[in-house]
Amino acid sequence: MDVAITGSSGLIGTALHRALSEHGHRPIRIVRRPPDPGADEVFWKPSNGEIDDKSLEGVDAVINLAGAGIGDRRWTNDYRRVLVESRVNSTALLAATCAGFERPPSVFLSGSAIGYYGDRGSEELTETSAVGSGFLADLCREWEAAAQPAMNAGIRTAFLRTGIVYSTAGGALSKLVPLFKLGLGGKFGDGAQYVSWIHIDDEVNAIIHLLEHGHAAGPFNLTAPNPVTNAELVDTLGDVLGRPTLLPIPAFGPRLILGKDRASSLLFESQRVVPAALKSIGYEFEHQALEPALRDLLD
Repeated sequence: MDVAITGSSGLIGTALHRALSEHGHRPIRIVRRPPDPGADEVFWKPSNGEIDDKSLEGVDAVINLAGAGIGDRRWTNDYRRVLVESRVNSTALLAATCAGFERPPSVFLSGSAIGYYGDRGSEELTETSAVGSGFLADLCREWEAAAQPAMNAGIRTAFLRTGIVYSTAGGALSKLVPLFKLGLGGKFGDGAQYVSWIHIDDEVNAIIHLLEHGHAAGPFNLTAPNPVTNAELVDTLGDVLGRPTLLPIPAFGPRLILGKDRASSLLFESQRVVPAALKSIGYEFEHQALEPALRDLLD
């Protein structure tokens, strides 16, 4: 299949681009810079509503991973607007463009996140659970709604509600490991909040499974089957690295450094998410439990 990808230079997109080639597909990057001559690249500039639709038409599938980094900066009003527009506007442009083709793609996989569910304590959350409240929940709801033109055009559309992706190439784990190696690892607050994680290999393989499964549509939680509490995460990571995890981190510290809303949403809110829909279509996880997943990455 010819598969066009936005966000192909990000943590997930980089690994996905490589894996698609290994699975015999032809990945095509959708890029904001002028395409390299001879490369499989298509230009777009979603902030201006620009896209090279002539070069994009005829692809078999589109995977939309575009979006500014949630954890990259403080959530000022300006950056909140960037977070929303980089997801909602880009998805709307891509979905409307695909819907207008004489030969539309057969599948549209669009990014989302488990922030859709909001802060839900120990409640087990599946794809049928209601949308939550708060900035990230509102963002994810608008993000998914922006793909409506693709659905209206009859394009098989699935939403990738991704959890915390663990990889040594970047993301949350790359920020935690240096602190733990220095003996500064500890649970956040009381550590009771749930962390819904996924190994980068399963993230990529699950996306390809959805791409190749001809009837997969709607929301899919891309999380490992066994979410853990923050306290369990901290103890497990400490064991894997052979470092102590004795110092709990009070909430005021991260909130002072990261900003209250950003720290609360990323570190202290609880989402116990399970991949019910993904398992129902036959996806088999390579990394189901946290400790062997971390050892695979860090050993």
